[in-house]
Amino acid sequence: MDKQMLRQYLPSFLAGFIGAVLFQIVLVVIGLGVLLASPLKDSIRDRLRSVINQAVTEKNLTDSAGNHSDVIDVVSAVDPAVVSIVITKDVPKMEEILNQDGQHNPFGIFGWSTPQYQQNGTEEKEIGGGSGFIVSDDGYIVTNAHVVSDKDAKYTVLLNDESKHDATVVAADSTLDVAVLKIDASDLPYLEFGDSDTVKVGQSVVAIGNALGQFRNTVSVGVISGLARSIIAGNSGGSELLSDVLQTDAAINPGNSGGPLLDLSGHVIGVNVATSSGGENISFSLPSNMVKSTVDSIRQHGRIVQPYLGVRYVVIDEDYAKANDLPVTDGALVIRGDDGKTLAVVPGSPADKAGIEENDIIIDVDGVKLDSTHQLATELRRKTVGDTVTLKILHDGEERTVSAILEERPVAD
Repeated sequence: MDKQMLRQYLPSFLAGFIGAVLFQIVLVVIGLGVLLASPLKDSIRDRLRSVINQAVTEKNLTDSAGNHSDVIDVVSAVDPAVVSIVITKDVPKMEEILNQDGQHNPFGIFGWSTPQYQQNGTEEKEIGGGSGFIVSDDGYIVTNAHVVSDKDAKYTVLLNDESKHDATVVAADSTLDVAVLKIDASDLPYLEFGDSDTVKVGQSVVAIGNALGQFRNTVSVGVISGLARSIIAGNSGGSELLSDVLQTDAAINPGNSGGPLLDLSGHVIGVNVATSSGGENISFSLPSNMVKSTVDSIRQHGRIVQPYLGVRYVVIDEDYAKANDLPVTDGALVIRGDDGKTLAVVPGSPADKAGIEENDIIIDVDGVKLDSTHQLATELRRKTVGDTVTLKILHDGEERTVSAILEERPVAD
């Protein structure tokens, strides 16, 4: 009897179940269609499309074996052009002072005497390491300026094929934290720069570097977590303000500094520069467009040629504006140094020729409003020597527009 009833009602039950599922799918499709067609739901629609695109991207990244095939291909292609930088230096060689019998301090065995040491010459020791990547077949290499900041140290580049090459620091830009090295080699594999202005939040990226100065060509994968960040990066040599940097959750450790951040086409979109000590998966890279202009300058002129306006300024934010009773909460206030001697406007500079004066506030550069993500130094780095820039300024509370022809930054004494 039970089997007869099962045979009798099973077809109807299955038909009803399948029909209900199909009905739910139709409702979801109709709902999505209405949602995507609605002009009132643009933000939701865009978010939904973003989720769908991300899902498609992840599916395309993963092959049938569960491996991220695009990442594997990128690493295989670029790895030969990523290098490790070994830093060595002559340091004092210390030895324990012996007594007249040629023995070590005899009182040390009782634990109440401190051994005495004296210097006996010097010895070359490895004191640090960093990362870099080759940008030309004749041996130009990009890294961070802070990696090669010790003028008394020796720098050796270790290539992927285990060969070692003495490196010369061609030039370094401490404000941007970029340096270019040169090794005596030819027919080298090299990387090409991508366009960092087209980078999107959520985009997949690959970081490669000499992690902790020990693990060569370590690969980590992540996404772009944020754009146009401003950070204060510091090490034992001091600190610096870096503007317009990329934020990523790809693992970047000490020793990764100077290594490339790559898109899934294998192009360099950033140079790894810093990581947050107070959080997890928060690291930063210099945008490739800024780095590329520095490299091009060095290869063309043999030095770093930077555009120069000739003003000293402070970045205005809400707190600074409130404390100094300023009429705006963003921009660059042209002001002299705290010592009272460093002038706000350099005499004879492009700013001076344009009529910019102390206490003027620069609020706009070529139509770009200056704020926390678009600072004066960042916008000027996008220009080249000889460019004419249009600056909107507040002078004695009145808005006016001036033009300045950028010149080459003078070489510091």
